[in-house]
Amino acid sequence: MSSEEGTTASGLDRLASVNLNLLVPLLALLEERSVTRAAERVGLSQPAMSHALTRMRRLLGDDLVVRQGSGVTLTPRALELIAPLRGTLQQAAQIVDFPSFDPATDERVITVAMTNSTAFVVGPRLTRLVAERAPHATLRVRTITVPTEATFTEGGVDVVLVSEGHSSPYPRERLYDDRCVVVAGPDTAPQAGALELLTTEPHVVVDTDRRVFPYSVLEDEGIPYRVGLWISDFLLVPFHVARAGGVALLRYRVAATMRTLADLRIEEFPFPLPGLGIDMVWNPHLNDRHFVAWLRTLLYDAAAER
Repeated sequence: MSSEEGTTASGLDRLASVNLNLLVPLLALLEERSVTRAAERVGLSQPAMSHALTRMRRLLGDDLVVRQGSGVTLTPRALELIAPLRGTLQQAAQIVDFPSFDPATDERVITVAMTNSTAFVVGPRLTRLVAERAPHATLRVRTITVPTEATFTEGGVDVVLVSEGHSSPYPRERLYDDRCVVVAGPDTAPQAGALELLTTEPHVVVDTDRRVFPYSVLEDEGIPYRVGLWISDFLLVPFHVARAGGVALLRYRVAATMRTLADLRIEEFPFPLPGLGIDMVWNPHLNDRHFVAWLRTLLYDAAAER
């Protein structure tokens, strides 16, 4: 027997003495960061979960979770464990051939990360569809700008909805296409086209350190414009335009959704632009293919234009 085989066998022998039942509550604890929520998730009492935490700490030689102010935080060792532990347990479930994901009975927390503007477009419909198709599941929406590895490990995110303009090292697929449009208040001259609106009306612009993309196109084309208002919240831009006047550049899907809530005029942007589509970036550690297929269909239905 080679030294490598001996090491492997020795490792498996030691593993036989470990209570592997601790791994499921351990993952729940690391993802929920709460003894109470983790206990509810795996069907244990809170004292039983606290006892399991004590045994996990002893087994791994690490505190795993430590109290910080009114909440808890994970130790560096605990953060490292989330992704491999999740992958191992999902593979174990497949090996023992547990029933595939059943939305009618599943009680998991479905976590989707996206910008607040994307949540404005698809969030309500996604919420209704989860309630209809997975009545025992809970939807968690996290608002972010750009995903990182921590989004998937610390945040426990299943899928991120991100603009095609943001790079990602993980596989992605298109959820829906979008485009830039010009939005104006209802009191603007009806005969004024998009270009005239852009050059005569004061602009409402997102206040950010980054250059607002469509404005670089206007500048390259030599189109003069004047900023009348800088505002830090993207979703307040169309609301201010509708109520206080002016003009702004927005994604069409955001503008169309806002138009159901406020009187807003929408015109096509007068110059060609690259795509502004929204992509799905899946958690690379998510191995539950039945759940992924179901959630993909759900997201397509939520994003479908009506």
